Amino acid sequence: MGALIAVLAVAVVSAVLIGLNQFGRDEPASASPQDSGQSATPPAETPSDTPTPTATSTPTPTDTPTPTPTTTPTPTALMATGATGDQVRELQARLKQLQWYAPDITGEFDAVTATAVSGFQEKRELPATGEVDQATWDLLVDMTHTPTEDELNNVLTPGPTILGPGDTGDQVRELQARLKQIDWFSGDVTDTYGDTTTASVKGFQDKRGFPATGEVDQRTWDKLVSMTRTPTEDELHNVAPENNGGDTAGLDPRCLTGRALCVDKSTNTLRWVVDGEVRMTLDVRFGTELTPTREGAFQVNSKSRDHVSSLYDTPMPFAMFFSGGQAVHYSPDFAANGYNGGSHGCVNVRDRDAIESLFDQVRVGDKVIVYWS
Repeated sequence: MGALIAVLAVAVVSAVLIGLNQFGRDEPASASPQDSGQSATPPAETPSDTPTPTATSTPTPTDTPTPTPTTTPTPTALMATGATGDQVRELQARLKQLQWYAPDITGEFDAVTATAVSGFQEKRELPATGEVDQATWDLLVDMTHTPTEDELNNVLTPGPTILGPGDTGDQVRELQARLKQIDWFSGDVTDTYGDTTTASVKGFQDKRGFPATGEVDQRTWDKLVSMTRTPTEDELHNVAPENNGGDTAGLDPRCLTGRALCVDKSTNTLRWVVDGEVRMTLDVRFGTELTPTREGAFQVNSKSRDHVSSLYDTPMPFAMFFSGGQAVHYSPDFAANGYNGGSHGCVNVRDRDAIESLFDQVRVGDKVIVYWS
């Protein structure tokens, strides 16, 4: 009996010790690798969820706004037809310096002034409105000097003489030949500035409103040169053209029958011929190299007394159309500037009274012959 009690006591003590030993551990004894003597297999990792990407919406494209078209504003007119006053007087005087305006200064913006403005604008590639806007005025002022009181009031004073009575030489020959081209000098061309030359120069000056001194100053010479062409050697030395037949010399044979406007590019003349008789002769000029006047046999297809070009918006008074848009007509630019320029293909006439008379005589269907003699 005593032995049994002793065994039970030992068992109880052992159990208590084992329990205390387990109480100090973090894990159960059965989970300890030291207790099993085996290597522990690490627990399999639990895969984390792959985050679902947040859906992004494709932005809806926005329409590119169509720019509102902008219209070029019409330039404000500083001066136009009907205006009067000192500024118009200055305008006319400045245009006159450039030979765009020929009459006396009046201070009234009339049709002649509008035509001069339009010609100036077209030559400078500005809108040819015939009205003075700021761009037109600025360019005109830049190209001219401030008019003097004499210029503003049509008072001309002679300039220094460059050719006068008693002078001799080649320049006198050229003077006489140029005057002869426009019927201001008759007789043979010589190298002496005598009474006939003096009278011719006076007449030319008086016709243009210049002081009629009979002596050539720079103003007179410049005007004469602008209205004429360089004389040929034959003209300078009185050599008559071959086959001289009076008024009909150099006429194309097609001009000698019926009614014909006979336009000779060699002599810059237009002759109105009826049944072989020359009724009228006019100075003319032609198109430029870029816009040449067509050559050949044509007829007058239509007439327009107060025509305005639909292409260039410029006046074409007394127009007689013979080939498409090409016509014989009066040209204020030719009247003002002579051969310093050209047309867009038309035959320009500078004598307004003569072309008006011719316009009344010519009929639709009359021949137009353009040729070189």
